[in-house]
Amino acid sequence: HLGDRTMRLRKQREVVAEVLAPLRLSVTELEKLRNLMRREMEKGLSKETNSTASLRMLPTYVCNLPDGTERGNFLALDLGGTNFRVLLVQVRSKEDGGVRMKSEVYTIPPDIAQSNATELFDHIVSCIMDFYHKHNILGTSLPLGFTFSFPCSQIGLDKGILLRWTKGFSAANCVGEDVVKLLRDAIDRHEVVALVNDTVGTMMACAYVDQKCEVGLIVGTGTNACYMEEMRNVGTVEGDEGRMCINMEWGAFGDDGCISHYITPYDEKVNSESINPNQQRYEKLISGMYLGEIVRYIMLELASRKVLFKGQQPPTLKTKDVFPTKYLTNVEDPGHHYVCNILEELGMPVSTEDGLVVKEVCHTVTSRAARMCAAGVAAVVEKIRENKRMTKLDVTVGVDGTVYKMHPFFAKQLQDTVTILAPNCNVKFLLSEDGSGKGAALIAAVACQNKMPA
Repeated sequence: HLGDRTMRLRKQREVVAEVLAPLRLSVTELEKLRNLMRREMEKGLSKETNSTASLRMLPTYVCNLPDGTERGNFLALDLGGTNFRVLLVQVRSKEDGGVRMKSEVYTIPPDIAQSNATELFDHIVSCIMDFYHKHNILGTSLPLGFTFSFPCSQIGLDKGILLRWTKGFSAANCVGEDVVKLLRDAIDRHEVVALVNDTVGTMMACAYVDQKCEVGLIVGTGTNACYMEEMRNVGTVEGDEGRMCINMEWGAFGDDGCISHYITPYDEKVNSESINPNQQRYEKLISGMYLGEIVRYIMLELASRKVLFKGQQPPTLKTKDVFPTKYLTNVEDPGHHYVCNILEELGMPVSTEDGLVVKEVCHTVTSRAARMCAAGVAAVVEKIRENKRMTKLDVTVGVDGTVYKMHPFFAKQLQDTVTILAPNCNVKFLLSEDGSGKGAALIAAVACQNKMPA
């Protein structure tokens, strides 16, 4: 019997190693991915090739980082899903307490999210008026920063055309319209100074704390990055003086097929079952919306090869999203009891060996996500270093997102891999505190300070 068990375990080890091998990327493969990202960045920045590049490299018209001298009271709106936040942000000197915030959260009911421009923006204004009453600021005119986390083509700091709705929104008469104008039409008393992507807000909130912050990164339900680029390199905007923040929209990296070498059969299944097949290919390897599904498909494969769950494919395991990404965080706890409990709750026949295998699968999928994300970060910081013609660059990346914040080893794996892939850059990661609220207000504050033309 002992011999049988040893043989069974050896077979299990061999099959698990074979199935997980494509997810275990070598440094050479990660360097190739970094170089591909860099090539796509150049394509997206160039006027000639922008239209065919998988990275949109969208100009944000944010040209200055905060320097700590900004002062004043600002209103910030944050619309990125079913919750809508209104914030009063008071920017003071560091001695007077720095940035203080008061906020209220309002719900956008589904019937409003799926109505039309007038009803949606009237609802937003009624929330703002409620906020003004609650905080006793009626009659004051405050500069406003608007975080609007839907795909937009910005044509100015305060102009952005909605490209498409996502996240359950489908309000009519909004796509193709300037969302700032829709908001202005609904509020005539406010000066809307800045329209902000949440990634840019993250960078700005961290730059207020750390002057070396020139990159924003989000790794949560989705993933994206932005960074400060030299205007001389931005072919899609007139002028070559100074710098501008570029919203990379890097989740779409590889939509042209350039990263197909990295895509496993399990990723392919996740992609074909998603609501946006063949879009956001890089995001589908890294972000929280997809990691649990990758693990589920790998477990199905291992069960079909008779090395997991006694060779059975439990019906629950065939249910989409039954194994959410938060489980990948939970199973990293020491020991394997937690993973066994999760699997038993899902009705799977589980042994100690099964628990250890599932834990290894989760670890491998998260590790690949962190390392692939690091290849993107390395491409960005190397670009900044070359722009500045420096042999060694000290730079800070402002980060937000549940995967980065909640997972016990994602952040360390990301940092360690960036160190290998960008050896000439000393990269520090700084967790953002409320980038989408504070960041929007700081962008408005910087814009007011610089008296940018509207």
